[in-house]
Amino acid sequence: MTILKTFPVAALCLASAQVAQADIQPSLSLTGVSGLIDMPSGDQQPDGALSLSKSRFGPIGRTTLTFQITPRLSGSFRYSATHYWNRFYSPVWDTSSGLSTYYDRSFDLRYQLTQEGLRVPAITIGLQDFIGTGISAGEYIAATKTFGGKLKVTAGLGWGRYGSYGSLGSPFGARPFVQVGQGGNLRVGEWFKGNAAPFGGIEYAVSDALTVKAEYSSDAYLEEAGLRQTFDRKSPLNFGVEYRNKIGARFGLYSLYGTQIGASVQITLDPKNSPTGGQIGPGPLPVRSSAKAQGWTDGSVTSDAAQLANLRDRTQEKLRGDGIVVEALSISGNTAELRIRNTRYSDSVQAIGRSARVLAYTMPASVQRFKIVPVKQGTGLSTVVIRREDLEALEFAPAQDAKLRERVLLLPATGRAPDGAVIGKGLYPQLSYGISPYIATSIFDPDAPLQANLGLRFAGRYDLAPGLVLSGALTKKFIGNIEGTGRPNDSIARHKVRSDAYLYLSQGDPAIETLTLAWYGKPSDSLYTRVTAGYLESMYAGVSTELLWQQVDKPYALGVELNYVRQRDFNQLFGLQNYGVMTGHVSGYYHFDNGFQAQVDVGRYLAGDVGATFAVDREFANGIKVGAFATLTNMPAAEFGEGSFDKGIRVEIPFAWLAGRPTQKAVSLKVRPLLRDGGARVDVPDRLYETVRSNQQSDLDAAWGRFWK
Repeated sequence: MTILKTFPVAALCLASAQVAQADIQPSLSLTGVSGLIDMPSGDQQPDGALSLSKSRFGPIGRTTLTFQITPRLSGSFRYSATHYWNRFYSPVWDTSSGLSTYYDRSFDLRYQLTQEGLRVPAITIGLQDFIGTGISAGEYIAATKTFGGKLKVTAGLGWGRYGSYGSLGSPFGARPFVQVGQGGNLRVGEWFKGNAAPFGGIEYAVSDALTVKAEYSSDAYLEEAGLRQTFDRKSPLNFGVEYRNKIGARFGLYSLYGTQIGASVQITLDPKNSPTGGQIGPGPLPVRSSAKAQGWTDGSVTSDAAQLANLRDRTQEKLRGDGIVVEALSISGNTAELRIRNTRYSDSVQAIGRSARVLAYTMPASVQRFKIVPVKQGTGLSTVVIRREDLEALEFAPAQDAKLRERVLLLPATGRAPDGAVIGKGLYPQLSYGISPYIATSIFDPDAPLQANLGLRFAGRYDLAPGLVLSGALTKKFIGNIEGTGRPNDSIARHKVRSDAYLYLSQGDPAIETLTLAWYGKPSDSLYTRVTAGYLESMYAGVSTELLWQQVDKPYALGVELNYVRQRDFNQLFGLQNYGVMTGHVSGYYHFDNGFQAQVDVGRYLAGDVGATFAVDREFANGIKVGAFATLTNMPAAEFGEGSFDKGIRVEIPFAWLAGRPTQKAVSLKVRPLLRDGGARVDVPDRLYETVRSNQQSDLDAAWGRFWK
């Protein structure tokens, strides 16, 4: 069972994708990958595309999430349901209809060997269900060529499922017997072994909205149509028609295998293009030249606290409409240092740019250099140094973003404001709170694939001093159906540290989600510290400590975390259970120039197992993130249970990208095929790397195009 504590509207977000040209946009097959009808093709989706598809024919339904990781490499996660008239692999039993349903999770990888050219077809090699139970396992190589911009022809050769009808023999040897197991094992010895069979088809774009398809399928559906006889497969020929509407959703209707009618819905999102065409809202102040600056040209403001406080107040007044809080202001000679807290913009660069314009408006003529220091959790993260004359000269210049970045300095920041600075009014102590809806979901439970609780979350934060924060959240369920599962939990770990998560969701009402006291510090230019104590998450309470080394101009960072936690009572109030454990990790982070972010965590997990978590995310300039993770520990697969090891995918979509208005809120979705006890890590709020990284050089450079926005 997988527990998601996020608002799962990512599927609805996909509906706002932009429409691409019909004659070049690849469609998706019923398996959710680029393809014809039920067969794959040599096409790939546009780089970065995120696709969601839902299909059904006869007894088989599939839901697939596909991400185009690079222009040539794509990955898919699929959740399928097959209905049988007899019990099979401990399925859900529907006594009213006599049906049983087998649910299966699978992962695919596809790599395009050649991209389509004038004479060369697009050729893709693919692995289907390469790390799942093996029920849908198959490999293929497919070639697709476009003729006249409207007609596509595909031919391919398949193994496994795709080699089960019309076999030409076994060119690479016999295929080992597929032992349907718990999943999670790489069955490399089976790949491209056994019978190989050809498949192919055509696709023709009648218009920008209408496409017709025909294919020859090499999937005999041996299990479903043969052994289980869930449908009658009379023919290898499939036919279909697909319609794409103006917002980019594609709807398909198909005739399959001579006896079945199928349907699909496909939605593709292009993270590189906002559905609103960009963010809208009030524009920034124009840059005021030094010649028009008012007063204090002799620099006397440096030692006059009253004058400095007046400048702080004028600056805050101008920044308030942008959701930027003045943490502190100081002036030394011809340099002003402004420390800001960004509460609105999804990237720091836009807040820095607006702050620079305001300083040009409020600072006296003697101030010719601005130091802008973004602050989070009361701690300075970096120093962006901008010359006033550069702002004036480049405001309307061609290629203004790149030219200004060449002249800007990026330096380390001190943790606290310098001596003599005036602190922002009413910041410490300060209480803030809010009420918002929440939804907690339990998905992929074989006995209840989708369960959810809906209610309200009451969250509060009390900033006692810079870097010292008391915060918490309380939830109250209004409606929901998350209850105990009827299927036995096959995890036999020494202690159930995550697999009883449904008990917390079903018994915690109302629930103290978190209640912590945290202290953040910065003992040197490159070292950050955090100590958090209290009810860290819904299942664990304790003390968490962290140290991060991050140089402002380096794409890599190192961190160390040490925690002692106790398991909480299922009702999520103040009680604790007897189980306590010491956990800790050493973490390495690297930000690649192409937008990829890699992270490796090595250490001890909640069940006492030792191992490492590997994660890779692709992050776009607009803040959309798509990634995958896997954890391998010394817990044997048999002890871990179904799934063999912890793995999953995660997606984050900023509301600013969807709505076109600046906001820091985002839709976050983390999908684990199964939640088990191996490789489980405590969820500590506001870990240091995610707190710090958005104001380091790699992230600032990636978003620098928003400086003048």
